[in-house]
Amino acid sequence: MTLSSPVARRSDLRREPVDVVVDRVERSLQVRLDQDTVVRKRRSVGARTDRGTWVRIERRGLDRIGVQGGDGTAAAEALQGISKPAWLAGVAWRDEEEPVVWRADETALLPSSPVGSAVVAREPDLSSGWWSGLNASLDALAAQRTNRIATPDTETITQGLVTATIQRVFPDVDATVGEWVSAHADLNWANMTAPQFCVFDWEDWGMAPRGLDAATLWGASLAVPALADRVREERRKDLESRDGKLMTLFVAAKIIGPYALPEDPRLEPAREMAEPLACDLTS
Repeated sequence: MTLSSPVARRSDLRREPVDVVVDRVERSLQVRLDQDTVVRKRRSVGARTDRGTWVRIERRGLDRIGVQGGDGTAAAEALQGISKPAWLAGVAWRDEEEPVVWRADETALLPSSPVGSAVVAREPDLSSGWWSGLNASLDALAAQRTNRIATPDTETITQGLVTATIQRVFPDVDATVGEWVSAHADLNWANMTAPQFCVFDWEDWGMAPRGLDAATLWGASLAVPALADRVREERRKDLESRDGKLMTLFVAAKIIGPYALPEDPRLEPAREMAEPLACDLTS
């Protein structure tokens, strides 16, 4: 018999009080968070500390932890050749009332500000050096191996997930993955900095089909056609591979699938790219 973890309720830390959690983190890491620098997201809260570092606090349901334990930021410290903030310390605990794990990681400060929101509405001003930094980091990441499995959108990526996600929209596509490489798994414009390139928020990294990161960034760029084209050009080797085409369909299927939002500016560009790819990959 297979035992499954209880499912945590949906939560939004932008609206819920986290004072008790912050107090515990401050005591455990022996820091004080600067309330003027707090950044609140749906499932995380971050702030600068009194010793010139950054602390990110995340809430994740036990059903979303998986066998790798939810320590992505700490585990990423072993990666080489990637522009990312150094990991310094961490603390984690099980919530006393809900099937939830809280984790806080202390890292070095980012070298620049985040490029923008996760999905951008206008083209950011990025230098050729910035794109070189992105390419060098993604290439270095893909060359390294880990026993971690990536969790895009906090869901462990498996062959079954890839097949189900793609075939829900494109039922005739052969979604068999050929190559698995290390991936960040949450590569969007809110998790990279500029003008100096750096990629952060490593909670979900692990092995994934080749092209997941490039396709994810492409999907986050679709509201700005020139930017989406630039992503495809820069990561052409990944995205023109068979697995890269599958990952493009994987990302597109999430945008244009059953939960599509009619007002989403990415909807039509995703459909226009996905349909010929689906024909190309139909078995």
